[in-house]
Amino acid sequence: MSLNSRDTILEMLVQAANKHDFSLNLTVNMKGSLVTGTLISAREYFEEMSEVFEGGNDLSRKISDKLLSASKQNVEQADEAAFIHLKDAKVYCGDSKPTPSGSEFLWRGRLDQADGFFLGKISEDE
Repeated sequence: MSLNSRDTILEMLVQAANKHDFSLNLTVNMKGSLVTGTLISAREYFEEMSEVFEGGNDLSRKISDKLLSASKQNVEQADEAAFIHLKDAKVYCGDSKPTPSGSEFLWRGRLDQADGFFLGKISEDE
């Protein structure tokens, strides 16, 4: 898919998140699924991912360090948005319950694979 097929509005929102730590509730259509959550910067995404690995063994700490390094690199490349990062994300496929159904997670998806989006976050009726 060419870069010209990207949604320029969605790309602008992702760039705003990356440059200014802007966040926004967002739902993205990705190949027949809906991914809903809060748009965050790449830096925040990598920092939160790093925290998952920082308390473990040597390998875990190396992964944590690499993720922290990636967060700094993404600050420098904020104009080059290639991925969407969501926190507290849930994925809906059809009429079934979202994945994960009981917890929330970080999600990363390719910007050029988004079919559409809307502002706001899907919440389940409990």
